[in-house]
Amino acid sequence: MHRDFKWRHFRGEIILWAVRWYCRYGVSYRDLEEMLAERGVTVDHTTIYRWVQAYAPEIEKRLRWHYRPRVFSGSWRVDETYIKVKGKWTYLYRAVDSHGNTIDFYLSQTRNAKAAKRFLGKALRGCKAWEKPDVINTDKAGCYSQAIRELKQDGKCPVETEHRQVKYLNNVVEADHGKLKRLIKPTTGFKSMKTAYATIKGFEVMRALKKKQAKAFQLQDGIRGGVRLVERAFGIGPEMINELMTLHGTQLEQIAIEQGFLKPNGGRNGIKLA
Repeated sequence: MHRDFKWRHFRGEIILWAVRWYCRYGVSYRDLEEMLAERGVTVDHTTIYRWVQAYAPEIEKRLRWHYRPRVFSGSWRVDETYIKVKGKWTYLYRAVDSHGNTIDFYLSQTRNAKAAKRFLGKALRGCKAWEKPDVINTDKAGCYSQAIRELKQDGKCPVETEHRQVKYLNNVVEADHGKLKRLIKPTTGFKSMKTAYATIKGFEVMRALKKKQAKAFQLQDGIRGGVRLVERAFGIGPEMINELMTLHGTQLEQIAIEQGFLKPNGGRNGIKLA
């Protein structure tokens, strides 16, 4: 068994399977328990919860570099949405580019300049110089103006970056909030900041994969490409180069069959392949 899943009673493929489903499809732990049971995997919903807490943040960490937007967009759309934790509202700061691709996120108990600065500093810290935005668009909350001003003074934000406060430009991030909230709804609230942040990291990385932000690293189209990307990050299945060669060989064989060079059973059709 792979070292990432040492002392677990299930194979890594099954654990990642459950974590991906929970974070991608917006189901409850009890519903997921039944879905797994239908497929012959008997596991308690509390065990699935522990898997999500352990592996959702790790998936996000290992795939962060893969899902970062590869097409430069000089405009960031920054906003926060409300998440209930232990019966109280907390604030999930989020940034997307003009295409709706996820840039970064941060969960905070407060909505003030300090929290906004911490979030923007985190987002900027992960960017190379040429990836930093020309424009940061926010709502009219004063905390953002103060945060951006202080980040410029600290040398963490380019001085030429413009801060805009145009409401309609943030429609793209507000629409993305709604899709994320549909994943959060079945949780019926989180019990602590730690468990909330761990789970939200899983939701965010699965949303990024669904938006095809890691398509350049997926060897297959559709959902299978995302599945294998997650599995490879944990050393499950063939290495990338071996998988690529296998897929390439399969595609060449399919083309040969379509062109009549090979029969479907693999026999020659009178033409010798190079």
